[in-house]
Amino acid sequence: MGHGHHHPHDHPHDHSHGPAADAGPLPAALDVSVPDSELSPSQLSRRSMLRRAGLLGAGLAGAGVLGGATTAAAHSQGHGHDHGHTGQGGGKGYLWLAGDHHIHTQYSSDGKYRVMDQVRQGTRHGLDWMVITDHGSEAHAKIGVDKVNPDIKEARSTYKDALVFQGLEWNIPGAEHATVFVHPGRNEVEVLKKFENDYDGSLHPNTSNAVNEALAVSGLRFLADQVHRRKVDDIVMLANHPARNGIDSPHEIRAWRDATSADHPIAIGMEGAPGHQAASLPSPGGSGRGRGYYENAPSANSFAPYPPESYRTWGGFDWMTSTVGGLWDSLLAEGKPWWITANSDSHSVYAEPSVYGPNDNFNGNGKHADPVYGKGLDLTQGDFWPGHYSRTHVGAERFSYAAVMDAMRAGRIWVDHGGLISGLDARLQGGGRWATLGGALHVKRGTEVELSIDIALANGANWAQFIPTLARVDVIQGQVTGTARDKDTFSAPTARVAKSFEVNKSKGTVKLTYKLGKVSGPLYVRLRGTDGNRSAVGLGGAKVDPVGPAMDVIGDADPWKDLWFYSNPIWVLPS
Repeated sequence: MGHGHHHPHDHPHDHSHGPAADAGPLPAALDVSVPDSELSPSQLSRRSMLRRAGLLGAGLAGAGVLGGATTAAAHSQGHGHDHGHTGQGGGKGYLWLAGDHHIHTQYSSDGKYRVMDQVRQGTRHGLDWMVITDHGSEAHAKIGVDKVNPDIKEARSTYKDALVFQGLEWNIPGAEHATVFVHPGRNEVEVLKKFENDYDGSLHPNTSNAVNEALAVSGLRFLADQVHRRKVDDIVMLANHPARNGIDSPHEIRAWRDATSADHPIAIGMEGAPGHQAASLPSPGGSGRGRGYYENAPSANSFAPYPPESYRTWGGFDWMTSTVGGLWDSLLAEGKPWWITANSDSHSVYAEPSVYGPNDNFNGNGKHADPVYGKGLDLTQGDFWPGHYSRTHVGAERFSYAAVMDAMRAGRIWVDHGGLISGLDARLQGGGRWATLGGALHVKRGTEVELSIDIALANGANWAQFIPTLARVDVIQGQVTGTARDKDTFSAPTARVAKSFEVNKSKGTVKLTYKLGKVSGPLYVRLRGTDGNRSAVGLGGAKVDPVGPAMDVIGDADPWKDLWFYSNPIWVLPS
């Protein structure tokens, strides 16, 4: 193509762990062949919630929208790749599993809850998978990785309808934090412990940017080697709250992305929206801080070219994601994978009454004492329970740890806040072929290409007890221009809002169509949607983004009144 283009899905996926290595039966609450009378009270409660949200049963399964691990029939479909299909319409079905890859427990210095508490809350709030990610630190590296593992195993045994990964929050040398998590197995503790001891920035502080950046890349290559040597079946890294402090430079993000094999990358994306979404509720009813705790200013360690507005969230989303033509688009314009997620970053939950128990000694014990009932609701905290507000939906081929990790690496991901929508199916179609989120549609030059979007609306009250209304859906389109010559590029001049659809519905389904016309060059599209409560002209101007998210106001940004969803991209690669 003359662009130096490379796309990760031009190769077969690695299923070296085997198609059934960790695949369990579909959870009973999700399996419509299991009658209500055979469910436990907790399973029946979960099924009722899924029904109210329109996530159980037929739904939009015929159109491929499986809004949340929807049907057993979908679970049994084949394992073909999601691009280059010749089928029409329904074709491939996925289990869309909701999850959270950033959850803290009492094994974090600033965490509070038991593993079982977080997993119980996550399943109650509709999550299918979770990652326990306690902070990298001296105490955690010494004993925390070992101590949390039995608690995670107990949660796996107790909540068989949930997939519970062990991970950690990596202090990236010279940069921000990241989720690192592994496929469960006999070596999960050994690999995580060695990684943290050898590559965590808090244990290896250095004032040299070059030394720090090299150590971070070495750490990712160590993780890749553990997979190559079959110590663990798989490992994934995702950059957390990347713009919060301005210290994740564009060239570092590119270095993480490119550190390991394109066939099986370790660093696959970033938090499109950070956790701590309750932090900006106004006082005295809330903490009155920045949404996501994005309330900072540049420091000596920040990447100087980042603008002041990058230190704030926009509609609850990180500036790198929310800016049309910004850093995320600059990465997508290279035609390489870099996906977005959303999660809780749950430490201490807003309006929750517990406090640390007696004889608390984190440094001595490697964990906080089990929480006990306090004296009243704590309105100073900025977190929600896992699944209460933020959700990352992944299109898995089956209900298993491996399938969730495969889906994330493939980019079959969409994210939402506040239950704005319950299901999304987006497909680029042309020349008798189609591709979905994270995939690439390969067609001949001049082929007519069309984007079809099927959305299952909220169809049920969220955890704030109202039914959100989807007001608008935007199609964002950009050209693939090839590998950036300047690794610190954080703009993509061709990206723009190509089409906006007014919706203004809160129940039922929506089908939208956008015709791209005859495609002559490589491009991508991605989606976002909003409740329309807060909007502003985007940073690139009205011709680029006429009605985008508004910058969140510190101390006065009710997250429930500013809801968005975002999807990962789909590429078109004409030849």
